[in-house]
Amino acid sequence: MKKLFFVAAGVWSVTVLLSAQAPPAGKTVWNGVYTDAQAERARQTFESICTQCHTVAPGSATRGGPVSGEKFWAAFTQKSVGDLLSYVSKNMPNGNGGSLSPSTYNDLVAFILRANGFPAGAVEVTPDAVAGVQIIPRDGPGELPANVLARVVGCLKKDGSDWVLENATAPERIERTGPGPNDATKALGTKSYTLKFVLTRLDPYIGQRMSASGMLLGAGGAEGINVTTVSRVAETCP
Repeated sequence: MKKLFFVAAGVWSVTVLLSAQAPPAGKTVWNGVYTDAQAERARQTFESICTQCHTVAPGSATRGGPVSGEKFWAAFTQKSVGDLLSYVSKNMPNGNGGSLSPSTYNDLVAFILRANGFPAGAVEVTPDAVAGVQIIPRDGPGELPANVLARVVGCLKKDGSDWVLENATAPERIERTGPGPNDATKALGTKSYTLKFVLTRLDPYIGQRMSASGMLLGAGGAEGINVTTVSRVAETCP
């Protein structure tokens, strides 16, 4: 497999690096994965410690921003609650991650879930209980937000001055750029993505299967992909 690697101009940095976990289909945040009592236990901790950087709801300007709303979805949509718990445990309070007890971190994640309007249930947040619980909108995974690091696989073509991946897969949220282990054989889709800021010559690879990683421009990559890496994963396509 021949790989092409380049750094795109103006690539934005990723501020939240989480494990690129692919939770099994099934349980989501809409199934009730925390209890009201657990979320309430975290209220005092949040108000005494977390409000130095965060607010519960959007509206007030704070260093860390709100723990709910658009910023939450941009950071965690199509991740798992286990990813959320891991991030909070390792990074909060800011500059002093891991300083709280494991049970307190569990409760804080319950508090965050409630702040985002997800329903309570009968089981409390614990690492094992939420490892595979998907964070997705109520009506399904939907599109990934803009400015999310993602990977797509498709057939390379030239459209005027633009490079395009057609018959492409839906964007897959990733932690690190580069091709995935199954990119050469995975089923392709019906989407098309314009590859922006391509800094290398791709003419020899027209009509071949390529894997591209980068930041999504517009929700779901509607305005293209700010490409970081592009790799040939198969000589024929589809």
